[in-house]
Amino acid sequence: MSSIFGDSMVLQRDKPIHVWGWTTAGQAVSVELAGHSASATADDTGRFDVFVDALPAGGPHEMKIAADESTSFKDVLIGEVWICSGQSNMGMSVASSNDADLEALAANYPNIRLISVPQVGTQEPQTDFKGSWAACTPQTVKDFSAAGYFFGRQLHQTLDIPIGLIDNAWGGSSAEAWVERKVLEDDGKYGELLEKWDRTAATYDHEAAVAKWKQRHAEWAKTKKGNPPRAPRNELTGNHRPSNIYNGVLKPTIGYTIRGVVWYQGESNASRAYQYRDLFPLMIQSWRDEWKQGDFPFYWVQLADFRNEVDSPVDSDWAELREAQTMTMSRLPNTGEAVILNLGEANDIHPKNKQGVGTRLARWALAKDYGYEIPYQSPTYRGSDEAMQVTADRVRLKFDHVGSGLDTFDVNDAIGFTIAGADQKFVNANAKVIDKETIEVWADGVEKPVAVRYAWADNPVCNVQSREGLALTPFRTDDWPGKTEGVVK
Repeated sequence: MSSIFGDSMVLQRDKPIHVWGWTTAGQAVSVELAGHSASATADDTGRFDVFVDALPAGGPHEMKIAADESTSFKDVLIGEVWICSGQSNMGMSVASSNDADLEALAANYPNIRLISVPQVGTQEPQTDFKGSWAACTPQTVKDFSAAGYFFGRQLHQTLDIPIGLIDNAWGGSSAEAWVERKVLEDDGKYGELLEKWDRTAATYDHEAAVAKWKQRHAEWAKTKKGNPPRAPRNELTGNHRPSNIYNGVLKPTIGYTIRGVVWYQGESNASRAYQYRDLFPLMIQSWRDEWKQGDFPFYWVQLADFRNEVDSPVDSDWAELREAQTMTMSRLPNTGEAVILNLGEANDIHPKNKQGVGTRLARWALAKDYGYEIPYQSPTYRGSDEAMQVTADRVRLKFDHVGSGLDTFDVNDAIGFTIAGADQKFVNANAKVIDKETIEVWADGVEKPVAVRYAWADNPVCNVQSREGLALTPFRTDDWPGKTEGVVK
């Protein structure tokens, strides 16, 4: 059986529990759990798939599986299971987050269970991985995903039931590495990207690259001047090659009964932000299709603010990536975005405030999946024809999801807006909150404005939020070509 099954695991409550493995072809297999039993027959390849009746939260239980051989798993809990996925900002550990020492000291949660999937990049679909479930303790939590843990802890404290967290994040990973190759091929939009990697696969010689590095390193060692040359990474087994992570990390867990996914990724795709408009929803839908659990919840973190602040409006690939993330909510049902523009750090692509990230993700789950009436979605530009009204040199914009009303942080003026006329040249703008859902924008010298943008920069200086403290989602009213349009590889 896959290592996703084991002692101390958490199984999803209130859904049929999928149990699978391999035995002799044609072998009868039975599963017993919490007084319920189910059976199936292994197919011609020896694979069996058994579905145990949905169970309420509780435990601990023992799961028994009997075929030509028998095994059992102890200390099994029934609760809520979430996958914590993405790149390094999801993979970043509790030990690297704010107040890591205090967080670890307080992490005594025997009913939160953790498992991590190792980073294996391959074009060959894997059926298993090396890993095991463990209860959350001051020792086990340190190396686990900080955003994932803080998300799961909030759920556990609110719901008071067991929580299972599966961390499969891989730092620096590109979205296409999480998608099956056939899905990319069938879609038809990723031919150039796939061809680029096929050329690399045909020409890259890792042994030769290592030999050259060893030679350079030996020459460096004679003088030790400057930094030593870095050892080459094998591009063919890395985290950017299409399908590598899908095959090596995701595939062994697909089908494990879950509630949903929380995701933090996008930095590695920022230079191809327009492509991400299609790639990201394609990835989500492909996971849903293969998991066969319908449109399970999928909530992601929008990219934080990063890099230097700038005084004048400029094009930004990170702004375009954030826009692509936001667009995904209108493309797919049961999705949501945690906006964290006010949680980033200019000099660190890995902001340490993962507590804020986790709780903003948890708001989505608690409101949408568990029925709590709490604020969860950041204010968003309404986007309809009547949402933008131009009177002389002033523009009034309407917003949705404003909670108890729009507000500003630190100062009364609304900061972060730029405005342009028909010449498409943006300038910094003045802005003020007019009422609960309306902001007025203007700028000296722009007599006939036609477009407004907000927080359109790598590291925007901005301060609009709901009165509940949820940051306004970056937006633009124009659809003028961006710097990443047409970049596909």
